Amino acid sequence: MSNVKYEILNKIKEYDSIVIGRHFRPDGDAVGSTMGLSRIISLTFPEKKVYLSNKDKSDYMAFLGDTSELISEEIIKNSLVIIIDTATEDRVSDDRILNGKEIIKIDHHIEVAPYGDISWVEDWRSSSCEMIASFYEEFSSVLKIDTTAATSIYAGMVTDSGRFRFSSTSSETLRLAGVMVGKGVDVERLQANLDLNDYNFYKYQADVFSKIEMTENGVAWLYVDKEMQKKWNLSREDASESVGFMSGIKGSICWIAFIENDDGTIRVRLRSRFMTVNKIAEKYHGGGHDRASGATCYSREEVMALVKDADEATRIFKESGEYWV
Repeated sequence: MSNVKYEILNKIKEYDSIVIGRHFRPDGDAVGSTMGLSRIISLTFPEKKVYLSNKDKSDYMAFLGDTSELISEEIIKNSLVIIIDTATEDRVSDDRILNGKEIIKIDHHIEVAPYGDISWVEDWRSSSCEMIASFYEEFSSVLKIDTTAATSIYAGMVTDSGRFRFSSTSSETLRLAGVMVGKGVDVERLQANLDLNDYNFYKYQADVFSKIEMTENGVAWLYVDKEMQKKWNLSREDASESVGFMSGIKGSICWIAFIENDDGTIRVRLRSRFMTVNKIAEKYHGGGHDRASGATCYSREEVMALVKDADEATRIFKESGEYWV
């Protein structure tokens, strides 16, 4: 039995009030893991008050329910706080929860800035949802789960593993996904919610294909400005999904999407095959996994500097003799 998991279970038992949070600009893993754990705790300990406190939400994952509730600071300071899928404190959606009585961190990103009274980090996992699934399984004689919780967890596992295609997908990932499906997940309905898009989205996709640029060494990149987002009525998630459009270009083992935010910053989604890119992301105010990272740029000059760095990293990798397609 994992000591850190046992510590977390005991802390959950100890507190009557528990606040669960995640990172801002949430993806499927952040939403699924927080909603899944919240539901498990509520089912197992119905006498406890369990809150999700976040300042933003995900339109893409809205079919799972609302996670943008804000609770009082009085509740926070007397609660156990569990922060999931958030590598650093500065990425917490509702930073007030950092004032909780005790903080538990549960995360699958490479740890660069430890925080929390208890920290459970497994950076080899495909998702934080996979960690929540393993937590449930380890204490399944104590913890209760239902189809609603399992669906949230499975949704995060599906999205963060790239539909189980990324290198982080292991036999353990697939086994735990099977455990969740065994709890009654309607896989077909879930995939419909995740995969179906409005007609305009495909018109936007065609527009994207005409704007993709390629560097000398094969970095595919795209800049999605506010005008383009307005033209196609894109949500933040829709715009961010454009990074996936470039993943099938032969000879390109690194692809990047730059998305203009309302506040003037530029969100960066950095992906690769075979080579690592997280160090590039860390240089530009971000981080993440070795082949799937996020960053933030503050000017078009910084965008071009990042593209140049990615191109140089790609050149070095291709000339190293390591395998690539």
